[in-house]
Amino acid sequence: MSTTPDTLQRILSAKSLQNHTFASLAALLPSRNEVSTASLLLSRHPPPSPDEIQILSSALYIPASTLIEYFSDTPDRGATALEMPPREPLMYRLYEAVMNYGKAYKAVMNEMFGDGIMSAIAFKTEVAKEVVVDPDTGAESTWAVIIMKGKWLPYAKF
Repeated sequence: MSTTPDTLQRILSAKSLQNHTFASLAALLPSRNEVSTASLLLSRHPPPSPDEIQILSSALYIPASTLIEYFSDTPDRGATALEMPPREPLMYRLYEAVMNYGKAYKAVMNEMFGDGIMSAIAFKTEVAKEVVVDPDTGAESTWAVIIMKGKWLPYAKF
């Protein structure tokens, strides 16, 4: 029986050895994008279907039984995945963006939808790359675009 960290390392090594990216694996999994695929492999969230396990087994040359065991463990939805505040630079910048803009996001969303919250369970997210050309200088810069889409959940009156 393999432990979760050992199996995760095996999955990531196989991904690298087979020259896969999260995007190339997502292309094999019809209902997932690259962020969902990365979340699946790194955190076991959201859990895979039996068909997805077979596809990953073939793509990564890892026995399906090993993947079934790995994915049957409890998903890591952040409780142990990240110290707060994060020290890893990119994770810290994401945290910082929420710290800087969180009140503004909340105020705008409450104006649009009423009192409530955005679900992180009924949730979709994407990452894209955008090249922007400065109209004055013609210089190009690369921007990261993160889209978060969650179902609006109004607070219930009781």
